[in-house]
Amino acid sequence: MKITVLLLLSSLLLANQYPYFSDSELKNIKISNPISVNRILDYQSYISSCKTYSKEKQLNRINFYLNRLLPQYDAVIDKKEDSWATPKEFLTVGYGDCEDYAIIKYYSLLQLGFDKKRLFFAVVKEKFYGGYHMVLAYYSNPLKPPLILDNLSFKILTLKKRSDLQAQLLINTTGVYKLTQNFQLKKVANKYREFEKLQYKIKHNL
Repeated sequence: MKITVLLLLSSLLLANQYPYFSDSELKNIKISNPISVNRILDYQSYISSCKTYSKEKQLNRINFYLNRLLPQYDAVIDKKEDSWATPKEFLTVGYGDCEDYAIIKYYSLLQLGFDKKRLFFAVVKEKFYGGYHMVLAYYSNPLKPPLILDNLSFKILTLKKRSDLQAQLLINTTGVYKLTQNFQLKKVANKYREFEKLQYKIKHNL
């Protein structure tokens, strides 16, 4: 019984600290790419420095800090379109595309104590340029439009003020949603395949 409880507590602690790198992982990464280790350690230090700030300041600091990492399309990274990288993969490589920015921001905010039920991966359509994009949406108030953390913008605005974006789907641990005209959530599915695959990798600390 004690072993089961300890394993459960360890699992919960690891989930709150993700992305977690063991000493052996850092050692192996340092051998192949010393710059990546510096990036990982800097990220960990930065997250720790944000813990005493207000939620508003945490949102702005995380968005600004992670947006400084250079974007890159999936086809360049691994020759596979629409691949969702884990934060550990993103930090090790040093760049990613819009999904990867949204993912690492999501897990960074979880480390800082944000409620995962208020955070959503938002698939949006770019009205002016065409095509689809992913951002991270945060409902600071469930009755108001969500705030948008976008890797293409250092400024955090509400979705209502982002006239260039049209929300298609919002995804989190509770399901898949569409938005009503007044920005309220309407559930359309219980699961999203790519998110399920991502959660599996996160569970195994990949």
